[in-house]
Amino acid sequence: MRQRSLIAITAALAAGALTLTACGSRDEDGGGSSDSGNGGTTVVIGVDAPLTGDLSALGLGIKNSVDLAAKTANKEKFVEGVTFKIEALDDQAQPSSGQQNASTLVADKDVLGVVGPLNSSVAESMQRVFNDAKLVQVSPANTGPSLSQGQDWQTSKKRPYESYFRTSTTDAIQGPFAAQYLYNDSKKRKVFVIDDKKTYGAGLAGTFTAEFKKLGGKVVGTEHINPDAKDFSAVATKVKSSGADVVYYGGEYPQAGPLSKQIKAAGSKVPLVGGDGIYDPTFISLAGKGSDGDLATSVGVPLDQLDSAKKFTADYKAAGYKEDFAAYGGYSYDAAWSIIEAVKKVVDANDGKLPDDARAKVVEAMSGVSFDGVTGKVAYDEFGDTTNKQLTVYAVKNGAWEPVKSGTYTG
Repeated sequence: MRQRSLIAITAALAAGALTLTACGSRDEDGGGSSDSGNGGTTVVIGVDAPLTGDLSALGLGIKNSVDLAAKTANKEKFVEGVTFKIEALDDQAQPSSGQQNASTLVADKDVLGVVGPLNSSVAESMQRVFNDAKLVQVSPANTGPSLSQGQDWQTSKKRPYESYFRTSTTDAIQGPFAAQYLYNDSKKRKVFVIDDKKTYGAGLAGTFTAEFKKLGGKVVGTEHINPDAKDFSAVATKVKSSGADVVYYGGEYPQAGPLSKQIKAAGSKVPLVGGDGIYDPTFISLAGKGSDGDLATSVGVPLDQLDSAKKFTADYKAAGYKEDFAAYGGYSYDAAWSIIEAVKKVVDANDGKLPDDARAKVVEAMSGVSFDGVTGKVAYDEFGDTTNKQLTVYAVKNGAWEPVKSGTYTG
């Protein structure tokens, strides 16, 4: 969570120097420790996520799922002679903390890949750090298109960082998918759009708005909220007076729940709709009984509808984690397994050992990774984006999220 002190870093470097002298297996590009306690090589998979704070339900699910992947690989001896461990750091959903965590993980030469972060805004602060170190990063949850396709992704896609990958689809698909559902399936015509001004929320609201208007819908009001605020009564009043038949919110559940509750309390009985950032049971508890009918889109198909996820859900339960794997558990496991697959490719191509430039070789290998994962077929396109474009609409019914429709955006 925090940067190590200069003293701690000096001590760590000194210890590393002793290890290098004794084992001769690590180098500046990262090659893994030569002693895993079983005569093999230890490879660390870093994890960056909000492990405390409002979004910790999602972050802990990410951490636990990566841990399960590492333990499964070790149990199966998936990469002969390699033992996988994880190092999980808390970014508290803050870009500054994420950047510090990225530097910390880069400094640990045993780290050959990182899963995370949850938030697109945090990813923006980490990407260059990882890319400069040739350290692969696989997010299970980032949906901001610019992370993989550049700032001008709408007109000229260009991959900014070769080391960045993700197992979740992007808001270039998620926002329009929601718009199509609301306009075509729910017959909504007048929307009030609200976002939290953050990278994820504003971007999602933008792609939704463009598609809704393209379909013939009308935006009857827009508002930007402070994500640190709790009182949204002024916005709720504007929603009521606008005549909107639906509210679209770009942001996350800590604000979306109270916002929905206050909109209903103001007398506007219209559904609040959001993206994967609100798809969590905590949204329902924050929004209260009036949340029935609220909607969310989320990446992929519900795990309980996938045969490919049965072993994951059973193994997760058997492992005894205190927290649920939450919305991104399957995608986190697949992200970690992608790194494990890439490490295996590198080891197999180097006579069963990690080369001196292991980090760079893992980045190269990631582009060719393809396997049947928890969430379905896992593979990456030329931008490092997942080739799995599936999404699902969920509705709150009787105090719980229930899937309504799965599919993909058709442009």
